[in-house]
Amino acid sequence: MITKLSVVLSLIAALFLNGCNTETETHHELPKFEATTPFRKDISLPSPYVGLIKAIMHIELRALEKGYLESIFVDEGQWIKAGQPMFKIMPKVYEAEYQKAKAEAQSAKIEYLNTKGLADENIVSPNELALGKAKLDKANARVRLAQTRLGFTDIRAPFDGIMGPFYARIGSLLDEGELLTELSDIRQLWVYFNVPEADYLNFKMQEGDKIGETVQLKMANGKIYDHKGVIETIIGDFDSTFGTIQFRALFPNPDKLLRHEETGTILLTKHYPNALIIPQKAVFEIMDKNYVYVINEEEKLEQRLIHIAAEMTKLFLIKDGLNESDRVLLEGIRRVSPGDKVSINLRPPEEIVPELELYTE
Repeated sequence: MITKLSVVLSLIAALFLNGCNTETETHHELPKFEATTPFRKDISLPSPYVGLIKAIMHIELRALEKGYLESIFVDEGQWIKAGQPMFKIMPKVYEAEYQKAKAEAQSAKIEYLNTKGLADENIVSPNELALGKAKLDKANARVRLAQTRLGFTDIRAPFDGIMGPFYARIGSLLDEGELLTELSDIRQLWVYFNVPEADYLNFKMQEGDKIGETVQLKMANGKIYDHKGVIETIIGDFDSTFGTIQFRALFPNPDKLLRHEETGTILLTKHYPNALIIPQKAVFEIMDKNYVYVINEEEKLEQRLIHIAAEMTKLFLIKDGLNESDRVLLEGIRRVSPGDKVSINLRPPEEIVPELELYTE
């Protein structure tokens, strides 16, 4: 009886222990994320260069004679026409000099005519007549000089343009050469912009020097200027300090919207033939360097350093670090680490970026 009871208890204990020690097999599913591959396309992008706007005709107007500023006939910011009166410097001294010169010229003329009459009768020598003629010519030259100096007191616009600020007011005593104002013809404008040496060499080697190419201007408010410009010339030599060379573009300005010394950004088309492109969302930054996660043959993540050639809307053009066969992780970047094994839903690029506008030829 005791033996049977012991056997039963032993079986119960064995079943209890076996139930407690049974291992439960757990199945871990791999995380699944979207991925894609880089793709290639010929791309043309507007490359920005800071520009300085200059009026083609821009001059300083200065007093040509010393005197008091008697009158101002124009206003700052006014559009004026060529020949229009602008300033008048008190002319009384110069008027007196002119009248004196005229009187002296008249006296010399009378003297010459008297001498000529005597010479015709052989009373005086031809040399004396020649001397009288020289005195008359000298007196007439003084009249013209006095008349010219009197004309300097009337300052007129040398060309159509817009007035700058006044640097003198009515009643000011002016010295010869003193600045009165500035005048700018802004109907056409030059925009000067500096191009880095590397870009210049790329232009020359791949596309020519860009002379005659159409460019756009982004204004200071971020808007694109309505009228396109044309690159006219490349100026001088390289600036060794900054490693740049200066380009000049010509822009029409029929509405006189732009002004002298304004700033803007020139958008010069830069071509990237057969560029390698990936979505921006695949890229993450560590210590100012750009990386992507690439899925290797073992379905594990590799952190790959890349270099970006240019940026588009939601896309990056890759300079190096990737090729077309690489599978690049698109999501979950902050939830994974290098070496993690993942499951991916590999989507072709044309499904990933159909909504983006590409700048293409």
